[in-house]
Amino acid sequence: MNNLIFFGDSLTAGYGLAAAASFPALIQAKLDAAGLPYQSLNYGVSGETSAGGRQRLPTVLARHSPAAFVLALGANDGLRGIPVRETAANLRHILHEVRQQFPAALLVLAGLEVPFDLGPLGVPGLSRYAQEFSGLFTTLAQQEGVGLVPSLLAGVAGRPALNLPDRVHPNAAGQQLLAANVWAVLEPTLRAAVVPS
Repeated sequence: MNNLIFFGDSLTAGYGLAAAASFPALIQAKLDAAGLPYQSLNYGVSGETSAGGRQRLPTVLARHSPAAFVLALGANDGLRGIPVRETAANLRHILHEVRQQFPAALLVLAGLEVPFDLGPLGVPGLSRYAQEFSGLFTTLAQQEGVGLVPSLLAGVAGRPALNLPDRVHPNAAGQQLLAANVWAVLEPTLRAAVVPS
């Protein structure tokens, strides 16, 4: 069985929900139904920033050899207003480390947007920051030649019915949409990699 690592934050961990409701767990069911020989491993840690993920990565890679690796970090960077160049550098480092240690691993980057519209706050620079933050994922995926989920939270962000009362974390129904967003990119990538027996 091939290891498929989901490396992220509370969105990946399924904050506030049973483990089985997280999108990596939901994708395991999709993998099984599709007959794809992958084991979904959820390495989402609530509150994790890209810098924290960079520090945590060696421990995860020492434990599991990934055949595929989905990087879904950056949301907490955006919420904290961490400079986009720092977030991009950390995400690039993570991708490089996985590629260096496991050259055959399939790499997918999950895109994000700052989860609120900063423009109306009237604070100089916030709207520009939101645009730069959202754009970093597309740019990074193109530069590194990795798969891209355009927006992990597409169809979920800003919709109260799909989020917990904090309006930040997806509820079980929201996680179903996250799984669909990721699967749309992941399934053809994994299918192309499976060598017919």
